[in-house]
Amino acid sequence: MIILIKSYLINFNKQHLLMSRLLAALFLFLFLASCSKPNTEYQAKASNPQFLHRSLKEITDLIVHDIFSPPQASRIYAYSSIAAYEVAIAGDSTFKTLAGQLNALEKVPSPEPNVEYCFPLASTQAVLKIGKALVFSEDKMDGFYEGIMKEFKDTGIPREVYDRSVEYGNKVADHILQWASKDNYKQSRSFPKYSIQSDPATWKPTPPAYMDAVEPHWKKIRTFVIDSAAQFKPERPTPFSINKTSQFYKEALEVYEKGKTLTEEEKAIASFWDCNPFVMNVRGHVMFATKKISPGGHWINITRTICNNSKKGFNESAQAYAMVSLSLVDAFISCWDEKYRSKMIRPETYINQYIDENWIPLLQTPPFPEYTSGHSVISSSAAVVMTKLFGDKYAFTDSTEVEFGMPPRQFKSFIQASEEAAVSRMYGGIHYMPACDNGKLQGRKIGEFVLSKIVTRSRN
Repeated sequence: MIILIKSYLINFNKQHLLMSRLLAALFLFLFLASCSKPNTEYQAKASNPQFLHRSLKEITDLIVHDIFSPPQASRIYAYSSIAAYEVAIAGDSTFKTLAGQLNALEKVPSPEPNVEYCFPLASTQAVLKIGKALVFSEDKMDGFYEGIMKEFKDTGIPREVYDRSVEYGNKVADHILQWASKDNYKQSRSFPKYSIQSDPATWKPTPPAYMDAVEPHWKKIRTFVIDSAAQFKPERPTPFSINKTSQFYKEALEVYEKGKTLTEEEKAIASFWDCNPFVMNVRGHVMFATKKISPGGHWINITRTICNNSKKGFNESAQAYAMVSLSLVDAFISCWDEKYRSKMIRPETYINQYIDENWIPLLQTPPFPEYTSGHSVISSSAAVVMTKLFGDKYAFTDSTEVEFGMPPRQFKSFIQASEEAAVSRMYGGIHYMPACDNGKLQGRKIGEFVLSKIVTRSRN
């Protein structure tokens, strides 16, 4: 009996030991498996599109601070947004690269296969690197950059994924910057200034600062989608005349009369869409500048608003910024091509010389020729693209100008907003109506062309 009990105990102990070892092995396996399994919880946090929205808003703030002209600002938005898009979609096969679709943009570097990336982080890295490279106040970008990168680290992203993603963002940004370096921008900085002509029909500097003409050679910047700067020439402006029975005199008189009878609503519309990056103020012998957002920046901000309202994710937001920025940058090139072809005199100059020497427009006249209206062209182009992306009856509230002291405005569609932007220029006294009407047509054609040439989704 004793022998049987001892035998039983020995066997029991062996089985218990074996079971303990099996359980220990099982726990070790589960532990190691959990350690080797990628921690992907950070991906959801890092995919928050606010990282992209805030980055482009920071670029906008620096564009305003550095007082870039409207055409220059559109170029910064274009390269920054394209880089953000190209990196963001690198891990999403439902989107298509813009390489091979944009003029002279070659294949973008691809991420390494079979390794983990955080593409929203890489995209943010790319957009901020390009933004910093293209603005003047690089030091002001540094603080924002450090803060937003810390937020990415705080998501719990593994260090090797963080480093790899930042490296990839830099690689694509360098590729885009190399492409940008060949667009003739740097060369145009040394081109001669605009020479004021004696012809009374041509543009002359306007008060109060009588500034030089802005970007007279912008048509020489490489286009992004359109074939050339002259591809979408508008119809010719009304022939200049000082004859009081002429059509041109009537158009100038229309601006003059409207300026004296503006309603409060029309004044509000003109001020809301002013978007003059550099307004000179004169107080006695003191002259100082007021900085404002550019026309392109206004539409980039509308894009941010609509992406937020529509709860668009990171990649779709990057797509929207890229498409809108393309519609803006080529619209500016096309518009500036016409401005320095027609060299049309501004209403303020004409009215002061031939109608009323004391007349002052509601808005300060921008320092470049009149025809066509830049805001009319770029707003129409952007509205066409946004209508395609978000729908033709998308009602929204535009709060872009709140930070510049104006209340928000509500619109029933993007087209309605663009039409208001166009007529605002006549209310402001800085354009004749043909520049607004023909500018809208010019912009619409550019927006439609961009949509016809660029494919961003595998199933458009």
